[in-house]
Amino acid sequence: MFAIIKGSGDLASGIALRLRHAGFQIAMTEIAAPLSVRRTVCFSRAVYEGTAQVEDVTAELVDSEAGMRKAFSLERIAVFVDPEGTVIQKYKPDFLIDAIMAKRNTGTSKKDAPVVIGVGPGFTAGLDCHAVIETIRGHTLGRVITDGNALPNTGIPGNIDGYTVERLLRSPADGIFEPKATIGDHVEKGETVAIIRGAAGESALKAEIAGILRGLLPSGTEVRRGMKTGDVDPRAVREHCFTVSDKALAIGGGVLEALLRFTPK
Repeated sequence: MFAIIKGSGDLASGIALRLRHAGFQIAMTEIAAPLSVRRTVCFSRAVYEGTAQVEDVTAELVDSEAGMRKAFSLERIAVFVDPEGTVIQKYKPDFLIDAIMAKRNTGTSKKDAPVVIGVGPGFTAGLDCHAVIETIRGHTLGRVITDGNALPNTGIPGNIDGYTVERLLRSPADGIFEPKATIGDHVEKGETVAIIRGAAGESALKAEIAGILRGLLPSGTEVRRGMKTGDVDPRAVREHCFTVSDKALAIGGGVLEALLRFTPK
């Protein structure tokens, strides 16, 4: 069973982890300069590190079918730098999962594979994909939608211990991102987490709440004002920084259910 996942951020990686555990051969696509914040649980790290391990599964960067097949022979995930998704038509997967989380459909079609799944808002089940997976935290998280759409994006992060927008670290200016802490560090409210070096000088990015740094962009990333650059978890459990989240696992379970539901018996 061969599946291609568009995207390799934290939710896409949670999906990939569950499918790999279920025996699927997985290839993922990513942009040349990934912007995944929760890097410790993202297979997108393979783009600039060559390989990336998330829990007990390893992915490696490849650029050919031979490289992909070699990764599969080692029970690894293959990651392509392929923002246009050209590998989909080239390698013709049994399953396609669009998990780039663009909040809109950027070109995925039911014709792309025998079974096509859209993750989150922007897709219509029965029209541009066979099923949509709900991604909003709450009672319907991870549910398989076979007719219609997921809930619309609210723009407000999920509530964790009473915090929503306060959890996110957003760049105060355009420039180059230089972290002053690392994922897994405990930070206090008001502590400088990173410096943005821009044309107008340096700007400090400060934590709005106390907790554990669960996500942070890598040094040297070009950022824009207001862009998400990190994530503080108020529960302050360091181990959570290095394991796939409950949300990603729930969505991954929904994808697995959808693939099996639409696979011909």
